[in-house]
Amino acid sequence: MNKLFVLFITLLLSGYVQLSVAQTSVNSIKVTAGSENSSSNFIDGISFTPEGILQTTESGGTKSIKVENAPVVVKSDPLTKSVGSGSLIEKLSSLQFKYAMMLNVDVESLKNLSLFGFIDDWFGTRYRMGGTSKKGIDCSALTSSLLLAVYGFIVPRTARQQYKATQHIKKDELKEGDLVFFNTHGGVSHVGLYLFNDYFVHASSSQGVTISSLDDGYYAKRFICGGRVEED
Repeated sequence: MNKLFVLFITLLLSGYVQLSVAQTSVNSIKVTAGSENSSSNFIDGISFTPEGILQTTESGGTKSIKVENAPVVVKSDPLTKSVGSGSLIEKLSSLQFKYAMMLNVDVESLKNLSLFGFIDDWFGTRYRMGGTSKKGIDCSALTSSLLLAVYGFIVPRTARQQYKATQHIKKDELKEGDLVFFNTHGGVSHVGLYLFNDYFVHASSSQGVTISSLDDGYYAKRFICGGRVEED
């Protein structure tokens, strides 16, 4: 009886090995961490393990039969299988390249990808006084949302309140993440966030969320000072 059983299993294995080889030639299988301890059920009561052991469950226990060259069945990791990681790398690279061109800086200097991801997500959103959403946003709502999302800083809602809540600094002291204040309608009436190379992001009343230069004639004449959020 045992000889017949072994013969039956051998025939099954022969067909299964051929099927596995054929499948492997069509599909690329990647062994992932943890797969070395996995097993795969072939039919009820029979499973294959990477050690080449065929296990048959009998009443009250397990019977193991050594089978040479038993196939190893592994599962592909969906993360390594998908192109998502590759696409993400390409997206980040294109994001850096895009804003490096706009700011006229080296790509390597743009390390805060969350900052430029935020800007890219909001870029072009129209200006709306009192607005706080993608339907329309004003300058101080943009800076307060950006500071919270990227840096974890909580600042007041309006430009004047933000001016009062920050440490005032000169133009040549500005660094990424500082606020920049302007007198566009009498007193502190416009605010943006400094990036690099005298460029800042802001919600412009004419262009919506955009990037402008402090050296631009309009903003150069109206620049008041920078504002740095003091960490607690």
